[in-house]
Amino acid sequence: MTRTDDRLLPVLLICAQALVWPGAWLVRGTVPSGASLLVWALVAGVVTAALALRRTRPVLALVVTAAACALGAGPLPAGAMAVLGTAGVALALFAVAVARDTFTTVLCGAALAGWQLLQDISLHGLSDRDGLDLVLTALLYAAACGAGIRVRRARATRRAAERRLRRAEAERHRLPAAERRRMERELHDVSAHHLTAVVVTAGAALGLRERRPEMADEALAFAAETGREVTRALGAVRGPAPSREGRPSPDERLLDLVAGFRRLGQEVDCEIDPLPEGTLADAAYGIVREALTNVARHAPGARTRVVCRHADTRTDIVVTSAAPPAGAAAHGTGLGGGRGTGFLRSRAREAGGTLSSGPTQAGGWEVRAVLPGRTASAAEGPETRGYRAAQLVAAAGLVLQPLLPALIIRADATSSGTDVSAGVLFALLAAAQAVALLWLRRSPLAARGALLGLALLWPVAMAAGDYTGPAALPPALSLMATCAAAAAAHTPARLPLAFCLAAVAAHAGAATAAVHGRGTAAPAWAVAACAVAGAAAAVGAAGWCGALRGRREKADRGEREQRVAAWTEEAVRDAWAERRRIAAGLETTVLARTADVVAEAEAGRLEATAERAREALAAMRALLDTVREGEAEPRLRPQPTLQALDLLAQQCGATGRDVEIHLTDRVPERLPAAVDLAAYSAAETLLAPEDETPARLRLDASGTDLLLSATGVARAARSAAVRERLSARVEALGGTVTTDPQGTVLLSLPLRRPGTDDAADETVEER
Repeated sequence: MTRTDDRLLPVLLICAQALVWPGAWLVRGTVPSGASLLVWALVAGVVTAALALRRTRPVLALVVTAAACALGAGPLPAGAMAVLGTAGVALALFAVAVARDTFTTVLCGAALAGWQLLQDISLHGLSDRDGLDLVLTALLYAAACGAGIRVRRARATRRAAERRLRRAEAERHRLPAAERRRMERELHDVSAHHLTAVVVTAGAALGLRERRPEMADEALAFAAETGREVTRALGAVRGPAPSREGRPSPDERLLDLVAGFRRLGQEVDCEIDPLPEGTLADAAYGIVREALTNVARHAPGARTRVVCRHADTRTDIVVTSAAPPAGAAAHGTGLGGGRGTGFLRSRAREAGGTLSSGPTQAGGWEVRAVLPGRTASAAEGPETRGYRAAQLVAAAGLVLQPLLPALIIRADATSSGTDVSAGVLFALLAAAQAVALLWLRRSPLAARGALLGLALLWPVAMAAGDYTGPAALPPALSLMATCAAAAAAHTPARLPLAFCLAAVAAHAGAATAAVHGRGTAAPAWAVAACAVAGAAAAVGAAGWCGALRGRREKADRGEREQRVAAWTEEAVRDAWAERRRIAAGLETTVLARTADVVAEAEAGRLEATAERAREALAAMRALLDTVREGEAEPRLRPQPTLQALDLLAQQCGATGRDVEIHLTDRVPERLPAAVDLAAYSAAETLLAPEDETPARLRLDASGTDLLLSATGVARAARSAAVRERLSARVEALGGTVTTDPQGTVLLSLPLRRPGTDDAADETVEER
């Protein structure tokens, strides 16, 4: 954004002042004295330097400019400080109104006007002069303050609109990532809490099968119900963010969570304060759930204490577990994916708090989170009141300063006449019009009526104060307030025609009465016609300017709202795309395995139920690996199943490598989760090294084995790291890997695991 040089306007003012004085004197042949020129140059330099700082130090620039002009007006001839004393001071006052608040602006304007009035009194005393110069100065200051306040408000509105646009643009990029994080966290919560509970319960029942056979039936019933709950929870994850209506209160949800872990055999004590609905409650629930799940995984049977304290300044969430009992088997060991601690910290950070975790001295584990409390920090009111008081004291000192030389130096008797000058009446009328303009937005009808009534009083003030100046000047000053009211109406509909006609009639009548009151040889109809034409032109031009400005603001506002709506729509569309992408992975991985958990539990096969739950957890971890948090532009990554091999081949083709993948009809439609994931991982590993050689992958099934043969992968076949990864993946399932130096790799994965019966592996069927 470019900005005009702050020194340009002060230099132009100095040039204008030089044309008025001493330029006019030099044209007439009068040469000022050297002392006068020196004083003028010093004052001009000080004013120029002060006005150049008006953006960064506006109040200081105003004080320095006014003081320098007042000091220079004494020894210099009349008119030597006319431009600097009016336009320069008005420019400094305008800068104050733009850069500071309304209170400071009004205080500076009033103090400056009072100081100038008392300065004149101290120098010239009270006289019978008409005081029109004081009225013009006050109007100039009021116009400078009003224009500055208007510019400041317009800039504030524009900055607010720009911030809104920036927020909308940031939301366009943030919402997909936020949706990705939300779904990743919800998927983790489902896998960590529900599926882990099935594995832990089934493992405990299998361990106590001889002594407590009834636990097997309880574990199977729990697995079936939990599997259905997982399906419902994943369905909620696939949809939009759930509504808060109809949900239990946050403390009730925490109590239900604790009760659920107690049913799993965990000894949990709790002290929970009521929490407000919102981000704080969601963060507290997620932290407690993750902490209790970790206890069930790694320290089953350990006594645990949950404390939730919600105070004014902070909210403390503490989950402390004791050391696990001797001989307790941790059936959930190895089920985690290493993301729990990161999710805990992200939940606390999003709620505006912090989280720490670590071992206790008694051999247990503690998770401690500090979140915001009920209230925020108190505002700094006393400092603000003290600052305002300091401003008032400084303004009072500035205003009263001219009285000191009047009391100490001057002892002249001032005029004691009782007649009120026209200047005082004009000042009162101008103040009344300014008050009416201040009430224009709150009470437009009353304010406009007051302006029209005050316009008729200016000829009366001219006659009562024996005004001897230009006859058309006071009505013209009155017309300025009415034009300001007309320009304030942004649209023609807000500027009634009756007000325009009444304004023209009132000001034309006032101008005609003022001119005829002074006596003129022009006919009355000519004076009235000129007054009507002038008033109509002024009011019409003001109304047209206001309407033009209103249309421009409306167009800008409409354009901003249109851009905000477009960006919001794009953000929501991208978020739905992320949701659909992850939901597609749920369909082909986790949901299918969860259905197997329910089927095995209903069939009464406890060992197979535990195995299927572990497979569902493995599929969930693999799905979470595909969610790339933090990418500026999320890209589609294939889900870790054989059904996504075509997409993997397309991505390899985008890099310039020709990849062909072929599945025979003997490959079953549904494979065991471990085999499905291992086959996809092997294919991805073989195609990962950068190689331009065309590759061909063929998958086949021969009875009890899944066969994967890859040709054209010589670089992968020769890499020791690749062979090590393939061996670790395949040998864990009881398979084999064979490599050929010429670039051929053969993998064999058993479809039936050793020690399982045929009924447990009915998923291996040929088409």
